[in-house]
Amino acid sequence: MKAPSSVNDEQATLWNGSAGRAWIEVQPLLDAVLAPIEDLLAQAVATRSAHRVLDVGCGTGATTRAVARRLGANGEVVGIDISEPMIGVARARAAHDGSTATFICADAQTRPFEPASFDMIISRFGVMFFENAVSAFANLRRAATTDAEMCLFAWRSPAENPFMTTAERAAAPLLPTIPAREPDAPGQFAFCDSERVARILEKGGWADIAIQPVDVPCAFPEKELVRYFTQLGPLGRVLHEADEPTRARIIETVRAAFDPYVHRDEVRFNAACWKIGAQSTRQSK
Repeated sequence: MKAPSSVNDEQATLWNGSAGRAWIEVQPLLDAVLAPIEDLLAQAVATRSAHRVLDVGCGTGATTRAVARRLGANGEVVGIDISEPMIGVARARAAHDGSTATFICADAQTRPFEPASFDMIISRFGVMFFENAVSAFANLRRAATTDAEMCLFAWRSPAENPFMTTAERAAAPLLPTIPAREPDAPGQFAFCDSERVARILEKGGWADIAIQPVDVPCAFPEKELVRYFTQLGPLGRVLHEADEPTRARIIETVRAAFDPYVHRDEVRFNAACWKIGAQSTRQSK
């Protein structure tokens, strides 16, 4: 099937291709690792007593389904993502679980949502990939009711998340084709500058913006570590380009670089995030 039309051509190609496939293959592991953040979002929705929720960049739908479980029959939860393969998995998982969550394969930056149709907008690491973030958040603002709230999680800086860049830093001398991360470009750390994020949201029409640092302890089995770093991130995108001897050396070198995070049979790291809140209209004090 053809990927959905989008102004985010590079991201659409990436997430409908290699990155999307890799995410699907490692999804059970990623769901377990990021479950604490999923819980924080589900709790925020419950506290807000929201009725119609939009989950932006929902991927394979774990957070969407978690929020749907929390709201039950009194709520409606819609997940949107640019990746057709990931949305396919999300729909299949929802059907298997009997979830009420529904999913849209589209670009949230340009999707013509019904105006004022969501009273809460959430995202777990799904809003950092817009080609034009101001335009995207303006579009989401139009989709929000007059009393809507937004709750997003995004990564802080690479320096505060050294676990996330360990693989590419260790592998770089052996594999110079690893793509460099460009500051402010769409990608994992595009929202690392909180002042820039606040400006984006304000220009997009959001008010009462609150951005606070949140540190979330994460862990997963050590036996999954090699699969994790060989399939995900910049290294995962280009590791297949290496010949077999070079690939073996890279895996050995990168695995050793993760030693500080390995505690017996478990990998532990800290997810340094921003919790980003905003209102569709300014609240009276």
